[in-house]
Parts: sequence; C-alpha cells; structure tokens
Amino acid sequence: MPEIRFKVQWPDGSQDLCYSPSLVVKQYFTPDQDYELTDFVERAQTALNIASDRVKAKFGWPCGLALGQLQEIETKSAQYRQLPDAKVRVIEFVE
Repeated sequence: MPEIRFKVQWPDGSQDLCYSPSLVVKQYFTPDQDYELTDFVERAQTALNIASDRVKAKFGWPCGLALGQLQEIETKSAQYRQLPDAKVRVIEFVE
C-alpha cells in the first residue's frame, strides 16, 4: 500500500506532518486549501477510517497508525473549537 503524509497548519500557525497508509486522503484534501475546523476533522475521520479499513482488508487488522493519527487530529482540533472562524490549511502532500 502506498503511504503518504500531509502537512497541515493549525489556526495558531503551528504545523504537523500527518500520516495515512493510503493515498485516499488525496480525495478529501487539496494542497494550499483552508478548511473550516469541523470540516477538516470530518474529512480526516472519513479518509483515515477508509485508509485503516483498506489495511484491514489487505492484512486482517486495522491500521493503528492511521487510527492514532486520527486521534491526534481530534485531540489537537479540540483546542481550537472556541476560536471564531478557525481554519486548518492543508499545505502539501509528502510522498
């Protein structure tokens, strides 16, 4: 399975390099685009759950790295929920 990383910038300007075991994230995110915080989290949930399911279909178990990445995104996003108009920018894909 081709894995990919995607760099994001949070509303406070901090950046993270996120992991996916599948290129499916390219169907949900576009580089150099801002996403409303809730939309970003929902897209990440969908894409990373699909990616984990693909690993499960191939190897018989879900992808712990994808699910761990999703948990990190959900946890980090919680600190910005109180901000008005919080956005997350997908900077680039790193293949």
